[in-house]
Amino acid sequence: MSLKHAILGLLDLRPMTGYDLKKTFDNSARHFWAADRSQIYRTLGMLHGDGLVTEKVIAQQSRPDRHEYRLTKAGAAELDSWLRSPVPVELPREAFLARIFFAGRADDRELVRTLVAERRTLAQERLDELQAVEAPKTTYADRLRAMTLRNGIMHLEVELSWLAELDRELVAAL
Repeated sequence: MSLKHAILGLLDLRPMTGYDLKKTFDNSARHFWAADRSQIYRTLGMLHGDGLVTEKVIAQQSRPDRHEYRLTKAGAAELDSWLRSPVPVELPREAFLARIFFAGRADDRELVRTLVAERRTLAQERLDELQAVEAPKTTYADRLRAMTLRNGIMHLEVELSWLAELDRELVAAL
């Protein structure tokens, strides 16, 4: 998936500013796709240049103008085309697992304990965040989005279980 398609998909829900898009990513899609502000604004510029979104400037008093983006017919067609295209194989890149894989070379058991404890804290914080999200399930589209949230929750639950196993079998036993 590209950020381009994620933004098109979110704009298909409703017109948004770059700020709105960042908030929406963080509150609804971050468990499978994260984006920072600069990436969002850069991509919006490209999408606008390609005619996939329109930009409406809304003047505001005592605040900077709002730049609201809306999906065009060409943008909707691009989103539809992407949805119907074959799903590519996406190979994972996981810095934490790479560190665990190579941590034996340091022969530093405290390093492994620290890595596991830090990861457990991050995973638990993220799980708590996702579990606090209330996902409506009234429409078919809502239920699909809720199931992606459930996927994120399940991944974190499995990771926490694996971290406990790692701690029991390798870290605590050392």
